Amino acid sequence: QVQLVESGGGLVQAGGSLRLSCAASGIRFSINSMGWYRQAPGKQRELVARITIYSSTNYADSVKGRFTISRDNARNTVYLQMNSLKPEDTAVYYCNTFPEKYLWGQGTQVTVSS
Repeated sequence: QVQLVESGGGLVQAGGSLRLSCAASGIRFSINSMGWYRQAPGKQRELVARITIYSSTNYADSVKGRFTISRDNARNTVYLQMNSLKPEDTAVYYCNTFPEKYLWGQGTQVTVSS
């Protein structure tokens, strides 16, 4: 049974930082590219960052230079370090493979106040 469990969200002021974690189980984590996605109220889910099995990374323009995705294959975990947060980063953040293959987890809420 595949499980994707996101954690680390919270309420932070603009300019602050958060580190999100996603623990994956039931998948062959090390052979999958992974992605962090987010969905803001009233908007479609969007890809924020992705990381290949070789740890090559790619970011949405809106977060480039502020967010960093990383992975730990020994822990089947993918991380998203978010710095210089802005109110427009407010969303529920999810992880999944890239491209997404599995049911979405519950996500973790990130709220950035101005």
